[in-house]
Amino acid sequence: MTTVSPVGVPRSRACGAQKSAAAKERLRERYRPERVRILFVGESPPASGRFFYQADSGLYSAIRDTFLAAFPDLRKDHFLESFRSMGCYLVDLSEKPVDRLDARARRRACMAGETRLVRRIRQLDPEIIVTVVQSIAENVERAANSAGWNGLHVVLPYPGRWQRYRQEFRRKLLPVLRASFGQGLVLEELGKIQS
Repeated sequence: MTTVSPVGVPRSRACGAQKSAAAKERLRERYRPERVRILFVGESPPASGRFFYQADSGLYSAIRDTFLAAFPDLRKDHFLESFRSMGCYLVDLSEKPVDRLDARARRRACMAGETRLVRRIRQLDPEIIVTVVQSIAENVERAANSAGWNGLHVVLPYPGRWQRYRQEFRRKLLPVLRASFGQGLVLEELGKIQS
């Protein structure tokens, strides 16, 4: 017999989702660099089950392809290791997927995530914050201000289905990457990964 959780989701599915979320967070932690130079902030893990650190999301592809355009010597098949060794890390504003919520519930979930993001920004103290979804820019800005953080905050459009957004995403992120990482640093980090 299947029981139903208080929010109307069968308990077996709700428990599976919680285990899956915990496994994804452990995977994210595995790729956390010792020193975060660039903190990428997404809205939430997608409801589809895809995940940046599983290397199967659209955001993963867009970020990887932009890094490869900036630094062609990086190896595509070891991108997550390169991302970590370069001091890059991606976190989400909301712990739970919001992409299937109505607009009001989505805004509430994002606002609720600000407190957790404040703690993450204080803990990680990045040099640069890159918001990868324009709609959460104010949430990220409030969290950064509440954390007492000062630095460069770059806001990008989500590089979803539309070609123009993917192009703008790349156009805005490329100069940040090139200015942040000299080619010598990238080659040095690449050597650590390949050895």
